[in-house]
Amino acid sequence: MSFSTFSKDFTANMYTSVENQFITKYLPQADGDCVRAYLYGLYLCQCAEDFDAANAAKLLGIPLKKLVDIFVFWEECDLVRVLSRDPLFVEYLPVNTAVGKPKSIRPEKYAEFNREFYKLLQRAKKDFKPYEMQRILEFLENNPIEQQAFLLVAEYCVKKDGEKLSANHILNKANKLCKEHKYTYEQVEQDLADFNLHEKEMSKIFVLLGIYRKPQESDYEFLDKWKALGLHIHAVYACAETLKKGSLSTLDALATELAEADARTEHDAREYLKRREELASVVFKTARKLGVKVQNPRAYGEEYAEKWLDRGYDEESLLMIATLCMKLGYGFAEMDHLLDGLYAEGIVDGAGVKHYCAAQDKQLRLIQRIQAVCGVIKKTRSALDMISAWQNWNFSEEMILEAAKRSANASAPLPYMNKLLSEWKRLDVSVPGEIPEKTTPSNGMREYRSEAAIAADMQSSRERYYSALQQKAMREAEKARERAERDEAFKAAENVIKKGEIELARAEIFAPESVKHIQQKLNEAQTARQTALLRLQLNDEDLLPKYQCVKCSDTGFLPNGKMCDCYREEQ
Repeated sequence: MSFSTFSKDFTANMYTSVENQFITKYLPQADGDCVRAYLYGLYLCQCAEDFDAANAAKLLGIPLKKLVDIFVFWEECDLVRVLSRDPLFVEYLPVNTAVGKPKSIRPEKYAEFNREFYKLLQRAKKDFKPYEMQRILEFLENNPIEQQAFLLVAEYCVKKDGEKLSANHILNKANKLCKEHKYTYEQVEQDLADFNLHEKEMSKIFVLLGIYRKPQESDYEFLDKWKALGLHIHAVYACAETLKKGSLSTLDALATELAEADARTEHDAREYLKRREELASVVFKTARKLGVKVQNPRAYGEEYAEKWLDRGYDEESLLMIATLCMKLGYGFAEMDHLLDGLYAEGIVDGAGVKHYCAAQDKQLRLIQRIQAVCGVIKKTRSALDMISAWQNWNFSEEMILEAAKRSANASAPLPYMNKLLSEWKRLDVSVPGEIPEKTTPSNGMREYRSEAAIAADMQSSRERYYSALQQKAMREAEKARERAERDEAFKAAENVIKKGEIELARAEIFAPESVKHIQQKLNEAQTARQTALLRLQLNDEDLLPKYQCVKCSDTGFLPNGKMCDCYREEQ
């Protein structure tokens, strides 16, 4: 379809009619391209055949973008209405109803202005089109800004843009000043002086942030925001120096943080940033010792590091505590809880922390020796507290290790050790040689054993019994699985099933259309798997442990927590 059409109140004829008012009022003030485009579009309003804007621009030898700008100009004159810019589609309006631009402009009124303005254009090696000059003169007619003030704006834009100077930039800048009620030469001069100062400020910020481009109009909005927050420009410089690299958005986040902390002067800002760096350093170093990954240190600094430093802990002491916490598998929250306890006990200075950490390390080494005797024991705070209690009972490491030897077969060695040591404490036994032992049959005396030891031995015996049953069932199942996995067909099918189940779960949410295909692949793999097992004379049950008691799976306890019948039989 054609890119232009008549409005309802425009009479279409078999010839192109140009109103005299257009010729007398508008044509003298428009350049040749504007007139050609207007007339050709007027002609196309009567054509039935399709002739879009691209073809019209090509025929007229005018770039499509310029053609759009021309009809925007005619729209400002109230001669057309631009209904769409992409694709271009305009509606012609009757000239005799045009009430907009251009207004009657006396040439002599702007003779001096035009001479000065063209000098500025020559300096920039630019040549504005007649319709662009028309827009500038109309702006002066419709706004109270002084001609010399407007020339000052144009001179500023020439210096700033050079060969990239445009009428739009000059008009936008002048329009902004008018909205701020700055019309006189003095007012505009002061505004541009302030702007030049802001330009220097922004350029320095760019250098500090490593930004290698010229500041743009939108960049100065950040300066306005920081000024509204009450931040001194040197406080902003301090932020940029701290960041060293980054964007204005990153700087804005830090500047806003300063305002929230009421650090608006340069001195307060540098003090705040110094403290911030200190907290961040403590957080990152502590995180490395704990083996914890930290992205944003601010939250950790405010919640933990600041409190620790305020309580008098120095960085070296905190890193010693962090090293200890890493051995215990602690994170920030657990380390904070530990430091709360130390602070309550008055352990704050470096010497006190060093002594505490040395004592805890000694206990950790003792746990390692206990592990070597009776198996894996978790290095928890409760384990350390238990060892500390035994030491407070005046038991030597020799006695503690003796208890560990006697707890080697227990499922829970530490509680068993605690029962033994508490019994020995009651009996006032302090060396291994004093522990009651089984006497010879000839003397008629029976073996001395405490009730706690007897109960612990019985529990240990039951646990060993069930553990042996479970291990036997698991070993047989493992042998069957190893045999199956040595078969390439079974192994391949098993891998397809594992991957396919994951793909199926993902597809059910994100790609329902592929579910059917994935399910088909899974069915084929499961068939191949069963065929391989049949060839190996195995089945799925052979790959799972076959427990003697199917009720409790050889644990002694039912799923509801009650003892199984087989447990009572073994009791």
